[in-house]
Amino acid sequence: MSQAFDVVVIGAGPGGYIAAIRAAQLGFKVACIDEWKNAAGGPAPGGTCTNVGCIPSKALLQSSEHFDHANHHFAEHGISTGAVKMDVAKMVGRKDTVVKQNNDGILYLFKKNKVTFFHGRGSFAQANAEGYDILVKGDKEETIKATNVIVATGSNARALPGADFDETQILSNDGALRIGAVPKKLGLIGAGVIGLEMGSVWRRLGSEVTVLEGLPTFLGAVDQQIAKEAKKAFDKQGLKIEMGVKVGEIKTSKKGVSVAYTTAKGEEVKLDVDKLIVSIGRVPNTDGLNAEGVKLKLDERGAIVVDDECRTNLKGVWAVGDVVRGPMLAHKAEEEGVAVAERIAGQHGHVNFNTIPWVIYTSPEIAWVGRTEEQLKADGVAYKAGTFPFLANGRARALGDTTGMVKFLADATTDEILGVHIVGPMASELISEAVVAMEFKASAEDIARICHAHPSLSEATKEAALAVDKRTLNF
Repeated sequence: MSQAFDVVVIGAGPGGYIAAIRAAQLGFKVACIDEWKNAAGGPAPGGTCTNVGCIPSKALLQSSEHFDHANHHFAEHGISTGAVKMDVAKMVGRKDTVVKQNNDGILYLFKKNKVTFFHGRGSFAQANAEGYDILVKGDKEETIKATNVIVATGSNARALPGADFDETQILSNDGALRIGAVPKKLGLIGAGVIGLEMGSVWRRLGSEVTVLEGLPTFLGAVDQQIAKEAKKAFDKQGLKIEMGVKVGEIKTSKKGVSVAYTTAKGEEVKLDVDKLIVSIGRVPNTDGLNAEGVKLKLDERGAIVVDDECRTNLKGVWAVGDVVRGPMLAHKAEEEGVAVAERIAGQHGHVNFNTIPWVIYTSPEIAWVGRTEEQLKADGVAYKAGTFPFLANGRARALGDTTGMVKFLADATTDEILGVHIVGPMASELISEAVVAMEFKASAEDIARICHAHPSLSEATKEAALAVDKRTLNF
């Protein structure tokens, strides 16, 4: 006889596993299905984020940053190291260990919260009187019953037409995280988050890195004052970024990969590299879900169509994360997962898209929340701006990292914070204060009046808030 559950979650990425845990906390009988496998063939919950995305990329970024500091910055602190070498295999092994720790942590959380885990691919079999039959294909095939279903199947890397991923020479984010030796020349198509982060890793380790971007503007979604500051830093580091290019034929051979492209000026160029990482976005993952079998509505991109509360066109079926509309961010998926579990319980789950932070974990880090100056101008919103450079921050000087600034944008009349944008050290941590402030509809004056610890990088946040009213104290 089939097992029956109040809630079945398909996918154990950030949206799925969090939704399952929250539903269990609310008293539901919950199952979560996920097919990711580790090297030994065992379960590896956590989705793209944990296995081939957020977590492993940050592990490599951290290792490569240590290497870069040892080679280029330790001497100024009086530290002599001699010749510094990087053991790439050990670096990748550490990354794999970090990933496994996260996989195991999720399995522990399932056990702690009494979530039944099924290792395999979940799909809709059919609707029934009480809800849905869900087929699980793993080591064995079985069917379970669900009153409510939460689809959290994530997304896949988008391939460039005519250049399919072989994960040996033409790499997605997956293959980019498994490069076994430092390539002499590395090419990247796409100057977004993945392109800049992976480019930074291998540039620090000695690769000659060229990033090709089709759009004419660098980091077009980022406040352009911040983006230009970041671009100056990347140029200084030796990361070659070409904007406005049109990529043509891509050929592979025993020697490597050849990319033909046209520059923004119309020049025909051929780029020869050892490996090519393609990071031109991601597509919703609905393959194998049997959406058509139960008439689950998808849009033209293949994403599951949902309303503002993540309800699909089917009663009792919800969807969250990368597989639906909105930014493809792990923390956005988590918030939707919690909200949906609470809505199933009759509560009022809430996700505010206007206060979802964005982060690029390069050096300098880039983080922002709310609207950019360009968006405010386009919307005709009267605003005030204030900036403060890390060059004038005592903690940043002590760290030896004074690149970048904090920027506040506030309503010209009410002083309500409309956006905060940071490029510089620990921007990923500093942005949280801005998120909290905006959730509570704080004014720039509110942040300016709050005591910040000295010396700390967060003082730059306070000073930028002061700058909105043209009264910085340290610049």
